Formats: sequence, structure tokens, C-alpha cells
Amino acid sequence: MTIDLKTVKMKREEFWNSTPVYRAIYERLTKQGYHIIGTIGAVKRCHWTKEAVLHHRFCYKCLWYGIESHRCIQMTPVVAWCWNRCLHCWRIQPEDIGMHWDDTKIPIIDDPEVIVEESIATHKQIMAGFKGNPRADQRLVEEALKPKHAAISLAGEPLLYPRLSDLIEEYHKRGITTFLVTHGTRPDVLKNLEVEPTQLYISIEAWNKESYDYFNRPLIPRAWELLQETIDYVRSFKSPVVFRITLVKKFNDQPEALKSLAKIIEKGNPHYVEVKAYMYLGVSKGRLTRDNMPSHPEVRDYARKLGELTGYRLLSESIPSRVVLLSRLEKPIRHGKGCPEGVECPEKYVPVLTEEYEEIEE
Repeated sequence: MTIDLKTVKMKREEFWNSTPVYRAIYERLTKQGYHIIGTIGAVKRCHWTKEAVLHHRFCYKCLWYGIESHRCIQMTPVVAWCWNRCLHCWRIQPEDIGMHWDDTKIPIIDDPEVIVEESIATHKQIMAGFKGNPRADQRLVEEALKPKHAAISLAGEPLLYPRLSDLIEEYHKRGITTFLVTHGTRPDVLKNLEVEPTQLYISIEAWNKESYDYFNRPLIPRAWELLQETIDYVRSFKSPVVFRITLVKKFNDQPEALKSLAKIIEKGNPHYVEVKAYMYLGVSKGRLTRDNMPSHPEVRDYARKLGELTGYRLLSESIPSRVVLLSRLEKPIRHGKGCPEGVECPEKYVPVLTEEYEEIEE
């Protein structure tokens, strides 16, 4: 397929200028550093791609799974659409701009090859900006121009993109691994994937239907039940599965939540559990406060308690990212050559500048 970039650009501009609502979303996204790809997808440079080339500090995906931080594309095929309006999310939601749109149904289906090619080109363009920077490791900059991984997450719910299997296949055809992050409200999509991602993430914050309705604010009926269906299904998923538990102080740091989340983990039996702090970022600042963001010692303590309840061992941690890895495996499955001793010696690859929260622009 030959991609006509001029036509793609015209289609993109026509869409985002079609209504005041879409124009307002576009302006907010671009101010926040998002680069629109296809028509409604996006790429944004991750904090850790910059840290890698400037300071030789790498993300936890590098530490544990071998993903090279500087060669990772942080992207989404549906930047402003989801079936939830989670309190901690940095996705732009209608109340953030005082306008309404149907954020449960995507208005356009982009061609997966267009999304992949534009995401690669955008990542290259972003990282080429470090060429000639005296503080940057130019060897890593050159490597960054040949991306090896795509994090299909960033914002929005990727499972709403109906050609997701084709998107994953397009990345894999180019030798690019994929981590897919979802809130699990579309078990039907996961069950019908012809090509699985390299690794699957299920994001979980709530521990029962009441807490889910309060915190994740679903826009559809039976969202909690659909998540439970996903948790049941991923036991049979061929690729490694991660349950990411986002710890939010004054919400799910209580004993009742801990015990119920342990039962959810036992039910789904994922390869890994990542306990990660809520980060006070983006538009989530309008819904939560800095007091909702736990310290790393609090994350570590919670993870240890969760491990005791589930039989998962604490394998590693990344203090700057405020995340702890639990698993029943002896060692994580690696998907790249990054940070070969990252599990055992995380500070070798991500020196701790401060125990305080790093002001990252994710």
C-alpha cells in the first residue's frame, strides 16, 4: 500500500476543523504535546525517551522486559474516546473543555498502516530533535530513529479501534513489539484478536462495582461485569499478561480494597502484577489532588501486602516511576535487549535523583 500523506493530512485537518468541539479538543491536545496521527490517533514523547538519550536513565519497561526506552513509540489509535471517564485519567474528557461529544464511539476508522507509518515517522521526527544536542548520547539518538517498540496506550481506550488486530500485525511485520494497555471493558475484542500483542496490560483501580462506578465512571451499562469477563478470559491469553494496579491514596489503599484486589489477581492469574502510584498529571489534576499520590515506600508496602495475600513475589522496583513488580515467575520474560540486569540492579539503569516525585510530562 502506498500512503498518500498529503491526503491523510487533508483528511485530518478537515476532521479537527469540522466542529468547534473537535477544534477545542485538538487545540488542548497539541498544547499538551500530543502529535495527531492518522485522523484521531496520537503520539506523545514519553518522559523516559528523553531521559534515556540525555541522562542514561531508563523506564521500568526497560528494567524488567528489555524494552529500549529511547526506541519506544508512545501512541494511541483513539486519543479522545473511551467507555470510562476515570478520575485519574489524563485523557481529555468533555467536562475538561466544557463541551459535549460522544466519547464512547469513534467517528472515523483510520487505516492501520497509516497509523503505524505516521507513528514511526512522528517518533523519528521527535527524536531527531536531539541530534547535535551536546547533552544527548548521539549513539542512542541514532538508535532512537529506528524504533523497536510501540506502547499502545497513552490516552483513550485502544479496544474501541475496530482494526486493532491489523494494527498490532502491522507493527509486528516491521519488527516492532507491542504492549497493549486496556481497562478491559471490551472482552469481545480481546477474544477476537487474530494477532495478540507482545504483552497485554489490564489497568485496575476499583475492587467492586460500587468503587468502580465511583472512580472509573463508566459511560455504558455493565462495565464492571465486562471487566470481570476480561479477567476470566485472560487466563487463556497466549501472550504475557500484566494486571496494573494503580494505587490511589484515600481510595484503594484501604484493607477492604487490598483483599478484594488480591481475589481479582487470583481469579485472573496474570504473569505479573505491577503496583504503580497514581501520578498527579495532566487534566487529572482537576479531579484529584496531590494528596492522592502515594510515595514509593507506600507503594512498596502495599505491593508486599498484596504479594503476601496472593503468593506473588516482589521481583523488582523502580523508585522514580513509583512502581513495584510482583510475579510468580523467577524472572520476567524479556522482549528486547534493554537493561539486561534491570531486575536485579534497577539503580544501575535509573539512578534515583530524589525520593520525591519527578515532575514528568507524560
